[in-house]
Amino acid sequence: MAGLATTPTLAKAPAARRQRVPMPGTMLGFVAATSLAICFLGAVVVWLSLSNALPGIAEHRFTLDNYVRVFGSAETYTVLWNTVWFSAAAVAVACGFGIPAAWLVERTDLKGKTALFTAMTVGLLIPNFTVAMGWIFLMQPRIGVLNRWAMGLFGLDTPPFDIATIFGMGWVEGLALAPLTFVMTAALFRLMDPTLEEAAAAAGANYRQTFLRVTLPLIWPGVLAAMLYTFVIGFAAFDVPAIIGWSRRIFTFSTHMYLLVTPAVELPRYGPAAAFGATMIPVAIAMSVWYGRVQRHAARYQVVTGRGYRPRQVRLGRWAWAAWGFLALYLFLGQAVPVLALVWSSLLAFFRPPSLAALQSVSLANFHSLPWVLVKDGMRNTALLVILTPTVVVALSLAFSWVVVRSKIRWRGVFDFFAFLPHAVPGVIFAIGALLVALFVLRGWLPVYNTIWLILGTYVIVRLSYGTRVMNGALSQIHTELEEAGRVAGASTWQVFRTVVLPILTPAMMYSWLWIALLSYRELTLATLLAGEDNSTMAVVV
Repeated sequence: MAGLATTPTLAKAPAARRQRVPMPGTMLGFVAATSLAICFLGAVVVWLSLSNALPGIAEHRFTLDNYVRVFGSAETYTVLWNTVWFSAAAVAVACGFGIPAAWLVERTDLKGKTALFTAMTVGLLIPNFTVAMGWIFLMQPRIGVLNRWAMGLFGLDTPPFDIATIFGMGWVEGLALAPLTFVMTAALFRLMDPTLEEAAAAAGANYRQTFLRVTLPLIWPGVLAAMLYTFVIGFAAFDVPAIIGWSRRIFTFSTHMYLLVTPAVELPRYGPAAAFGATMIPVAIAMSVWYGRVQRHAARYQVVTGRGYRPRQVRLGRWAWAAWGFLALYLFLGQAVPVLALVWSSLLAFFRPPSLAALQSVSLANFHSLPWVLVKDGMRNTALLVILTPTVVVALSLAFSWVVVRSKIRWRGVFDFFAFLPHAVPGVIFAIGALLVALFVLRGWLPVYNTIWLILGTYVIVRLSYGTRVMNGALSQIHTELEEAGRVAGASTWQVFRTVVLPILTPAMMYSWLWIALLSYRELTLATLLAGEDNSTMAVVV
């Protein structure tokens, strides 16, 4: 086993030579410019948190009153506690379904992989609020179909199920995010050299031991990135907590922030909202440092080498039925239930549990009354965002990851922090910062307020963290001996990147582009804050 794991002589060069390469100036320029833009938006948020009013107010002054108001309230700590448990539950459910599904698709001989990948892609197309609505129709205590049936069948006085709890919300969010975990980890399984797994099998290890002690440690940077990303998505999630928890006064970070900036009967409280959001910056620093420590040991995860790399698929045999049973369970709970509930409710004037009497009320009246002019404009704007946002994000993510994982720049970890910051700090804060910049800074010479370009710029900044997490994990698995071989042959750094590294990264790039495009398609929170009469997206129209 040791012989199989030994890297070639070329890889025994000093660590600095093996792991760091010169940095093209153009790539570094894009990374620096993007980092400055993120830093500026973050500075606007911090400035707003220390201000008693918006720019242009005569009585404007700096103060800590916003922080005192936020952290002097018991409601703040209740909201944070709810959010942590909600996010943890979402991570557990998403990883519990997404990672095994990715392994089955990429590393086994499971039949029907194309159908499964298509089904997971369809899952990305289903907005989170649709999944939440489906589970409300099933398990809401008053109208839930399962509750009504269970009470009638067993003669119960109280409903046995209640989805409107922290863990119920986490369950629904995790089901909605399982395709994300699938996308982020599938590329890692595809890129991994199976040599060490074969050696473990030869040493007598079974599939479970091999996965836990060989496969999982090798893809740990990518798995860690998926877990961190999913956790912070839960921290900033708006749709599911709003649909399920709002009626029960169960607030998480994002719904609480939304109430602060869009109150029903008073002026927006941007200062307290910014103060609440600014406290996430130290959390972003801590998580970035933790992730950076993993990246500093990236050489131990370099399993894609120039020596005998060949994907190998595990034969499932009789376990194929168990695998499809597991996948069918997720597809039923995470997709079939909300889609069927959505279709059923769209055919009724008001929601009613399925029955013969309700079936007589089915009609297409809801479709005839749609505002088709708004739908057309929303589809046009959304199509533009779906194409441009992932294209720009993937290009910038490649540049950031190359700087962080491969370059000689001393403070390259700072760039990784700026790439991670838009995810650790909820997107609603960056949306507020972008609005203020468009109104008070760019208004005179770059009129982007109430345009699709303001939404595009904000989307790119907020989604950059996802692209860099995927690219960092994938690039960490590519051994530097491949690049060294190209440079020995006389190729420049750019030629090595274009002809050697880029083709290997193509699966990760495709997965990233697909997921970011779908995120842009169904984004609601950012679009709600940034959209106006001329730049509404399809999610806002819905």
